[in-house]
Amino acid sequence: MHYSESAGANLESFRDTEKHPTRSSPAPARTRSPVIPDYLQRTYRWAYLDARNAKYLDHELVVKTILWRQHRRLEQVAFTEIEPGQHVLQSACVYGNFSLALAEHIGPEGKLEIVDVAEVQVRNCREKLAGYKHAIVRHEDVLHLRDEAVDTVCCYFLMHELPDDYKRGVAATLLNSVRPGGKVVFVDYHKPHWAHPLKIVTSLIFDTLEPYAKGLWRKEIAAFGANDDRFEWRKETYFGGLYQKVVATHRE
Repeated sequence: MHYSESAGANLESFRDTEKHPTRSSPAPARTRSPVIPDYLQRTYRWAYLDARNAKYLDHELVVKTILWRQHRRLEQVAFTEIEPGQHVLQSACVYGNFSLALAEHIGPEGKLEIVDVAEVQVRNCREKLAGYKHAIVRHEDVLHLRDEAVDTVCCYFLMHELPDDYKRGVAATLLNSVRPGGKVVFVDYHKPHWAHPLKIVTSLIFDTLEPYAKGLWRKEIAAFGANDDRFEWRKETYFGGLYQKVVATHRE
């Protein structure tokens, strides 16, 4: 079970450049909202699309419990790859205070853009970030991002929630969204050591609530990125291998 989400409805057109409005400013015509993909409706409606449940789940205590008290460490692991003042794209809304901490870390000289396909998540995240003028939350499908050239993309606990074909599409889109010299930072689950005391429990949770998570146990994140030779890849694991950080740096 987790707390980030996004993905598109049509994998065949994940490179499409269709744009969606990101603010409430006047526009000549209202464009269509992104379509919620079927897998998200079937598997995660209770967690991400139900407004009442979302309010119950969007708390640090919930995140702390789900991540076995490793949430602060993993947050800092991600932030070590991000410099204050950078233009950062976050690939999905995240429960808890992660986005607030990221906005603080970047600072007012930087820019934070967050995209999510679910209106409930966009609305909640906009409320949390209301005091941060350098943070924007866009109601947009991550598979249909407009042309981006950001310094860093942060994909925080999204990949494990996607079917493998979506994993490939999202990875490709995010890699295409970073400028030369920039980074795509993935923080997510990883197959733990065979003797890890939480491996069986985690496996049962995945089998019950996270049917796509074991895709990250079977395959490297870099492989979902098609081992794009424009990028240099590196990986670190944490907490007995249960979590990983994978960084793809765009060669200049």
